[in-house]
Amino acid sequence: MSLYGVVIGLIVVTLLAVSLSRLKQVRTRADYLVAGRTLPAAVLVFTLLSSWVGSGSLLGGAENAYRHGFAALWQGGGGWAGLLLIFFIAPRARKFAQFTIPDLLEARYNQTARVLGVVAVLFTYTAITSYQLIGGGDILHLIFPDSISAVAGRYIMAAFVIVFTAIAGMGSVAYMDVVIGSLATASILLALPILTHLAGGWSGLSAALPATHFMVLGDISGVQAMELFLPTCLLMLGNQSMYQKFFSAKSERDARNAVVGWVIGTVILETAIVALAVVGSALFRTGEVSEHPREILAYTAMHGLRGNTTLDLLGALMMGAIFAKIISTANNYLFSPATNLVNDVFTRYLRPDAGDREILLVSRAMVVVLGLWALWQSLGTESVLKKSLYAYTIYSAALTPVILAAFFWKRATAAGAITSIALGTVVTVAWDSSWVHRAFPAVIADRDAILPALLVSLLALLIVSLLTPAPSEEQLRPFEG
Repeated sequence: MSLYGVVIGLIVVTLLAVSLSRLKQVRTRADYLVAGRTLPAAVLVFTLLSSWVGSGSLLGGAENAYRHGFAALWQGGGGWAGLLLIFFIAPRARKFAQFTIPDLLEARYNQTARVLGVVAVLFTYTAITSYQLIGGGDILHLIFPDSISAVAGRYIMAAFVIVFTAIAGMGSVAYMDVVIGSLATASILLALPILTHLAGGWSGLSAALPATHFMVLGDISGVQAMELFLPTCLLMLGNQSMYQKFFSAKSERDARNAVVGWVIGTVILETAIVALAVVGSALFRTGEVSEHPREILAYTAMHGLRGNTTLDLLGALMMGAIFAKIISTANNYLFSPATNLVNDVFTRYLRPDAGDREILLVSRAMVVVLGLWALWQSLGTESVLKKSLYAYTIYSAALTPVILAAFFWKRATAAGAITSIALGTVVTVAWDSSWVHRAFPAVIADRDAILPALLVSLLALLIVSLLTPAPSEEQLRPFEG
């Protein structure tokens, strides 16, 4: 077995050991869904960072950087902007201390908002999980090209993710992220200066790449920059996986302190990922990877870091770190909708008197079912970047406006929230249909869905809320700072 295979094997065994070590501490519903609300700030930093930086950055963002250079930072920059506001949301979310975003939607609005929220989360998060499986499958194929195809790798990746996620719930996910986050950050930051040197330094990059690769907008327009920026920013602000981590914090102070570390880690890591992809694009402008640029980071780790034992080991560790980060993100985005089905459907409507043992059993069954659905979606997807922006847009248009309004706009009403969620979802899903292309000129219809979907969602929330009676003080009290 190659060095890369050995490293991947060790990572899988380590993650399994971490998962099993948390199993004894899972006895109740709160233990499984929100880690018993015991996560300290240090653990929260790594689990927030690992859940955010996955295939969307490592594959979709890297593909964008390979094609357009540093202009790809517009995608990551949306997340950084969102983090600034999250600093103020985190303690409020921990004070609210429920299990899921639909919990929040029902408390602030009504049951209908809760149900629509579940639907939006299911479609968004299984889509995000699906392209994590694609990324993991690509890496397994690169390491074992003669024995594992990219499609077969998706099946293997799905099995890993389902098992790791089902074992111990949030506690398993969070403590696995500490291991993964440390490995990924160290290997990527070590690899960047070495690969830059191998590419000839800044002068070598400038000579090998178009000048637009080093410009703020590069060869994309301002509108295209916003189509990268807004979905990422709005997903960050409304991200259920993030709120679930805040619900799991030991205290409001731990939740807020974790955001500071998360901001620093995200800016550094996402910038390094884009820079690595740019360096990789200079080293490998043609050949196999030019046809599949989403693989540029893994390909560069395998073919750029080689020549002596130290470089080979660093390349294997970087490959392993990318693989582990993808597993981590898949765990987080698979666990989150499973929580919705259990907390917002099973215990809310089907079995409200279910005991902890029954809830744990159903929770694990939901992980399996949703994992298989994500696998099915992955088999019909080729562009990770396009799939990620689609998933982000559903969530950004349907849920983020009403989530932020719950905390920051007292005049938002249940009717306004329901209309906003419904129209945001419908516009996003329908935007690529032939009807849209017949109804609108090409200059509008050819744009991504984020701008029209977000505009419709915001207008619906604003207009309908102002036309309907204001919410009661009882509804507003849990959301006050």
